[in-house]
Amino acid sequence: MEAIDNKNMAPAAKEEIREHGLTKSEFGVIWQSIRLKATDEYAVPPEILQVNGSTIGTLGNFSASTGKAKSKKTFNVSAIVAAALSNGEVLRYTAAFPEDKRKVLYIDTEQSKYHCQKVMKRILQLAGFPIDQDCPNLIFVALREQSPEQRRTIIDYMLYKMKGIGLVVIDGIRDLMYDINNPTESTEIINLLMQWSSQYNLHIHTVLHLNKGDDNTRGHIGTELNNKAETVLQVTKSQTDPNISEVKAMHIRDKEFEPFAFRINADSLPELVADYDFDKKDSKRLSLTELSEAEHKKALLKAFADCESQGYNQLLSSLIDAYASIGYSRGRNTIVALNKWLMTNGYIVKTDKKYSLAQGVYMEEQSKPDEEE
Repeated sequence: MEAIDNKNMAPAAKEEIREHGLTKSEFGVIWQSIRLKATDEYAVPPEILQVNGSTIGTLGNFSASTGKAKSKKTFNVSAIVAAALSNGEVLRYTAAFPEDKRKVLYIDTEQSKYHCQKVMKRILQLAGFPIDQDCPNLIFVALREQSPEQRRTIIDYMLYKMKGIGLVVIDGIRDLMYDINNPTESTEIINLLMQWSSQYNLHIHTVLHLNKGDDNTRGHIGTELNNKAETVLQVTKSQTDPNISEVKAMHIRDKEFEPFAFRINADSLPELVADYDFDKKDSKRLSLTELSEAEHKKALLKAFADCESQGYNQLLSSLIDAYASIGYSRGRNTIVALNKWLMTNGYIVKTDKKYSLAQGVYMEEQSKPDEEE
């Protein structure tokens, strides 16, 4: 940029500089850092965190983990930190930090020092380090007692003073602000994450809850995270086994990785669940609309197998047992609604207070060719 001559500058231009609070020299420094040139060379950001070959974290960027309460988010983050400390693989997380970026700064904003220490020892165990001595590459900070403004100031100062930090974990990001739904505050926090990660050439991983009623990240800060984060991981309780948590990419810039699952073992450590079936449906959560026509017919043929014409109470009992046999276990009230749906859609007909299976269902089933043994 050409030098700005105050003597020859028009009054309006001088006023513009004053209005924005910048002197000539201050703007000159900023200009050198923000202007992009075709002739400049920029290094590819080091890929320091991966899952199954997909990059979820690079130096100079930030990512997030999200999930509902009790989904084991902190256990998942512990695995990420342990992988970073060992520069190896934990669960499905593989770390490859440069030698001058091997330190991890873990910031907890919610838990007591006692519970923070439990998390720290869990990380050390997962990384293969002793739990009865400090690890020089893990700096753990508890900021529960500070205000949101104090937390931001402390983090900013630590990043300025500490050398060799490659990964920063902020658990949770919501406590750096006063109002989770304030657009201005949310933008400021995201800008801080982008500034810190870029200025100090490190990766920041944050933690944020999902809404209780849906799978959306909480508040305006959640929306901003989804828009700006390199990767957003979602940790979800398994629908088929409450002791298992599933991890998938909610948003990712790189190719999407195959989801994986983990459970907490007898040593209170997360361990991988091998051969976990992500497609298995939970009968308690299965909705009526998820049942195929073939599944309806299979259940109905079973319900009317012993009695072609049934009274109302007998019908409900038969439907309860028959639909349970295909994985749709429901109580009487739901089966009452199901019966109405079946009658509306022509599966069941009513004649003189008796219910029977529509002839079309029988005929279609009988017209099928015999299968080879």
